[in-house]
Amino acid sequence: MIVHERDYVYNFNFHLVWVTKYRRPIFVNPKLVQDMKDALSYLANEHDIEIQKMEVMPDHVHLLVSFKPKYASFEIVQTLKGSSAKLWFTAHPETKKLLWGGHLWSPSYYIGTLGEMSKSVVENYIESQRSEASLARYDKKKR
Repeated sequence: MIVHERDYVYNFNFHLVWVTKYRRPIFVNPKLVQDMKDALSYLANEHDIEIQKMEVMPDHVHLLVSFKPKYASFEIVQTLKGSSAKLWFTAHPETKKLLWGGHLWSPSYYIGTLGEMSKSVVENYIESQRSEASLARYDKKKR
């Protein structure tokens, strides 16, 4: 989705995945899943992050998010993971004992970028830039 701001236009889409510490199944019933979704939605609203899609699995989270280019992706991940853990343990302190060391999330995560076009479309577009027809347009401009 293209977003128009005062000083810029952007189309950032990121697929984020992170897992619970030791891949422990924590979100094991619909209420626990919904509580984590609510926490992540709340944090997204507070920090100008748009969650386009979200799924909470027993031991990991998938998000498709977009955010303003003034934010670094690691800051978004840090905010969502760190603050969601605090909210989670406030609401569900009993789950802390299920996690050795008391940490909800593993320190690692996956982030992948997406746009409106697939990678192959962009690759083909870039490869076609040096075509003879394309270069001919520059020759005409020089005359």
